[in-house]
Amino acid sequence: MTQPDRSILVVVHSLRADTVEAAQRVVAALRAAGACPVLSAEDHAELVRVDAGLDDAAVLGEDVPVGDIELAIVLGGDGTILRAAELVREGTAPVLGINLGHIGFLAESERDDMDEAVRRVIARDYTVEERLALQVRVKDTADRVVYDTWALNEATVEKASRERMLEVVMEIDGRPLSTFGCDGVVISTPTGSTAYNFSAGGPVIWPTVQAIAVVPLSAHALFAKPLVVGPEHAVAIELLERTNGLGILWCDGRRSHDLPPGARVVVRRSERPVRLARLHHGAFTDRLVRKFHLPVDGWRGPAAITAVPPVRPGAPDFEGDA
Repeated sequence: MTQPDRSILVVVHSLRADTVEAAQRVVAALRAAGACPVLSAEDHAELVRVDAGLDDAAVLGEDVPVGDIELAIVLGGDGTILRAAELVREGTAPVLGINLGHIGFLAESERDDMDEAVRRVIARDYTVEERLALQVRVKDTADRVVYDTWALNEATVEKASRERMLEVVMEIDGRPLSTFGCDGVVISTPTGSTAYNFSAGGPVIWPTVQAIAVVPLSAHALFAKPLVVGPEHAVAIELLERTNGLGILWCDGRRSHDLPPGARVVVRRSERPVRLARLHHGAFTDRLVRKFHLPVDGWRGPAAITAVPPVRPGAPDFEGDA
């Protein structure tokens, strides 16, 4: 099957009427521009059942290898963006999200801006931002790696049974930090700091900060506060042998692995970041306010400040010069 030079992956959320219509518009725009629209095998099968005209779209991994994908356009919310990141993980394509979901924190454009976003993709009018990802490994009691995966948002060690509690020991860089009972532990990237980490009471970390957050869930311990460590550090969570029941590892809510007592989950920075395509360069603060509907009534801002407070001798000025 001969393909044009440009192959663009289109990833869709579900077979809702608005999502199908959005996929049809995007595929048509790509074809009109001489590019090759590509669908995952799952999306291709589902969309063709609704619109037979999409049958000639290329299939990822069958007609077009992942290494040939230029960019992935995502029609959905954050969950669909995470799925797209998984689909292109073995390649270099950046992911561009068009929010058709609810919050859509990772999305770059909203539904009303879809046609403009596709036009800019075709014109290659975007920048690429690299986001820290996690390498996640599970080891058994003999220190053998039995599961190896990655995460963009977070890796979470959780109890598998609602009535059970995990007994864990937390380790940083090969040194034990604390032992406690808990419902689980969330290990998050800055990208994931506004997801599960946020709901668990962890800190919001600006995307420009290279860090890893560690947040215990309902811990029975005095020292069980959220931690923030540098990306060069390795975090490990061990399920103590006295744990009564199983744990489970979830990565981005998509990939899971059972954890018996004695299992060890080691999380560190992945050598391969996730690449996000950006159309806008607004402040992250504005994204927080917009997505979470934060109240900012009464803010005056620096432009409204007319009086300059006195500066004591030797003190740094407003710009932070020492």
